[in-house]
Amino acid sequence: MSTLHGSAHRRAVAVVAAAGALALVVGCGGSDESVTGGGKKDGKVTITMGMYGVMGFEETGLLEQYEKENPDVDIQAEVAGDEQTYYTALQTRLAGGKGLKDIQGIEIGRAKEIVDTRADTFADFADVADTDHFLPWKQSQITTEDGKVLGLGTDIGPMAVCYRKDYFEQAGLPTDREEVAKLWEGDWTKYVEAGRTFKKNFKGDDVAYMDAASGLFNAMVYGYPEQYYNAEGELIHDSNPAVKEAWNLAADAAEDGLSAKLRQFQPGWDPGLANGTFATAVCPAWMLAHISEKAGEANKGKWDIAKAPKGANWGGSFFGVIEKSPVKEEAKKLVAWLTAPEQQAHIFKELGAVPSSQQALELPEVKNLTSEYFDDAPIGQIFGEAAQEIPDGQVLGRKDGTIKDTISQGLTLIEQQGTARDEAWETTVERIEKAVG
Repeated sequence: MSTLHGSAHRRAVAVVAAAGALALVVGCGGSDESVTGGGKKDGKVTITMGMYGVMGFEETGLLEQYEKENPDVDIQAEVAGDEQTYYTALQTRLAGGKGLKDIQGIEIGRAKEIVDTRADTFADFADVADTDHFLPWKQSQITTEDGKVLGLGTDIGPMAVCYRKDYFEQAGLPTDREEVAKLWEGDWTKYVEAGRTFKKNFKGDDVAYMDAASGLFNAMVYGYPEQYYNAEGELIHDSNPAVKEAWNLAADAAEDGLSAKLRQFQPGWDPGLANGTFATAVCPAWMLAHISEKAGEANKGKWDIAKAPKGANWGGSFFGVIEKSPVKEEAKKLVAWLTAPEQQAHIFKELGAVPSSQQALELPEVKNLTSEYFDDAPIGQIFGEAAQEIPDGQVLGRKDGTIKDTISQGLTLIEQQGTARDEAWETTVERIEKAVG
């Protein structure tokens, strides 16, 4: 679990793991009188927020800063340990019409479902001033066909490959980040081939080349404009060549024993980082904070970052405001401030989450940023360039997040149970069809 910084004001902050988050669905954050839990009393405005993982707003002190600059505002943030648990609870609250927060985080994989099914529940940001600084494709992902803007973007997820320099040296592979990038330049197949070399030559304790085959799958599939749905909104997960290509290469890696069999953000992955049980992880920019925290000081400087074979966007989030919030306008003002270029640049500097603001991407403090933890890697340059390589017009689908999670589980069948890839694929397709109707 992440350690959250306190506030000068009294703040209710719940950091919850899988079981705890679901218990909160009924027992916290709302009443029969209030849809959300925020409100106004005695000249004081209380704004509640629902977030997940390490989004950076609490951890970098931005919420506390806003409270200091606006002494009549008290922000109460509830943070779930992982997004899947968070979204399950959010869906229940949306269905029940209460227990919501005034501000709710929305992960990119859920954005289309929110746009298609919950547009009336969320407030419109189209009338908020000074919000034209975002990457155009970012805001289009949270905008309805009739132009209602259901939220503002936080970060995006351009990708790189995080790798252990000490392990690469033991395997006779280059350790310089530019030379490492050349190992797999332009082709994820080369990344897997480097893994075979690593496995053959590594001298030392049992260390896997990569954390999980599902990480490789996601990196590949998000490099294409279409993944699980086409532009007409039709499911294509079982016919899209990009999905099958990514599945087969990820299955190759799993069958060749290149994976530590540790799904990212699932039990075992954090100890794997701390104990150094794998040498590489496909890492969207937002993952850097988690890796540095969980790998810990003992591994500082051992990790480095190299350019990914191809550009892709994996992840990123938005903040939406509930339409029936009693502090709707105050919450919209807070969201606009949190997602402004200066605040996005601050979070990138502190945690490595790449801004979705084009203006922020052009700031010197973003372009020139390095990461001390990752051996002074020029993350501003690496992820800034990767952001420009993200394919335009990426198609989002209503159940993207569900399909991604189900495919990750399918690859785990190959990794952990030795299931044949074709059988695992058939099982995965059946599960998807059941989950998405």
